[in-house]
Amino acid sequence: MPHLALYTFGVLKSPLADPAPLTREFYEIGETVYRKIGQHPGYLARAEAAGGDPGLLFEADWGAWGEFAVPTWYDKGRTVETTALAATLSLWTDLRPALEAVYTGLHREALNRRYDWFERTEHPNYVCWWVSDGVIPTWQEGVSRLEHLHDDGSAPHAFTFHQSFAPER
Repeated sequence: MPHLALYTFGVLKSPLADPAPLTREFYEIGETVYRKIGQHPGYLARAEAAGGDPGLLFEADWGAWGEFAVPTWYDKGRTVETTALAATLSLWTDLRPALEAVYTGLHREALNRRYDWFERTEHPNYVCWWVSDGVIPTWQEGVSRLEHLHDDGSAPHAFTFHQSFAPER
């Protein structure tokens, strides 16, 4: 049975290493949100770097999730001191549980505050696609599909919750 892959990407207003209160707040809320989402029905897994240092996105070992990648429009830093992004890659049993996890509860509360932390852009901030059972999506695949969504709109290859497609059987 196919599973839903979900890639999210946002450009932060300040680097991850910034000690400012808003950056610390984003991290604190983010850790709680990740714990809650990890307990949500339908959640299967998410990309986590070996070692777990949030500032080492580009250098981290992501295992089966592949080498960390970002969309071509990301033009900020790539070092621990200058990286200013937040990205997730997760796997779900189906569209409905992922939608519910994103748009309810604590994650919804965080979404309501996203412009406190993230820059407003013309680019989509997430993309969904179907993967075969047993397949782990990669960061590069998420980036490719997000860029496809931006360039060509929602399609079976790359879609949103609001313009979704059923998996091919």
